[in-house]
Amino acid sequence: MAGATTADRGERQKPKSGPPRPPRGPRLKLPRPRVLILAGVGLVLLSAGVVWLLYGSQWLRAERVTTSGTEVLTPAEVRAAAAVPVGAPMISVDTDAIADRLRRKLPRIDSVDVERSWPHGITLKVIERKPVLIVEKGAKGDIGQSGQSGVNGESDAKAGKFVEVDAKGVRFATVQKAPAGVPLLELTPDQAGAFASLRRFGADALVREAVRIARDLPRAVAHDTRAVKVRSYDSVSLDLAGGRTVAWGSGEKGRLKASSLVALMKAAPKARHFDVSVPTAPASSGS
Repeated sequence: MAGATTADRGERQKPKSGPPRPPRGPRLKLPRPRVLILAGVGLVLLSAGVVWLLYGSQWLRAERVTTSGTEVLTPAEVRAAAAVPVGAPMISVDTDAIADRLRRKLPRIDSVDVERSWPHGITLKVIERKPVLIVEKGAKGDIGQSGQSGVNGESDAKAGKFVEVDAKGVRFATVQKAPAGVPLLELTPDQAGAFASLRRFGADALVREAVRIARDLPRAVAHDTRAVKVRSYDSVSLDLAGGRTVAWGSGEKGRLKASSLVALMKAAPKARHFDVSVPTAPASSGS
């Protein structure tokens, strides 16, 4: 019987048609159960260690309280009002509660940042309010609030005779002696117009208007200002050193009035009375 022909053998040796198979990659080896258990136990132990370090150890405890930014207040007053829980874990110290407590107990504080200084310190960064006006208590037009706490929580009757007012119109402290260089605010509602302003705007609005004017005063003029007198919303005057006076008007266009006043004082250095209530037409008189 004849064997397979050459053509038959070629047909049998021809490779199969179709796309080539991709090479097999390395098989992914899953961790053994024992490894997973050990990793889980390690994670639990690590978490427990962190919790113990933060809450249970003696290494991260609040031991030192430092203050900065105080001028009138003393560091001791600030630390006492802050009542930081010395000895407590640092992580448990409520910094927001401390800041709220400081602002409530010490109204002189305008803002405060309470920060953790790891590993043992709490830092109190204080910014005090600055008086731009003062009010003599018991005087006509006194705007002091009855029962308002003075410095260190004392009552008004004991804390002092002058009420300090800051640039926001906040009455924040009472003192025995008037601060140097701070004008006296006088509300003198002794005219029909003044009473109308009081009824319409209220005493607080008139105080804010006076504060607004005090903020706009040029530095040299502010240094010489002895009193800011408010008769009505649009009738404010200044008493300067040397018996000089300034009719300011309302608090509107304060910067323009300030520049007009400076120019007027340079042009008439011996004048006694200045009027910038209409800043585009300032006037001076007296000598």
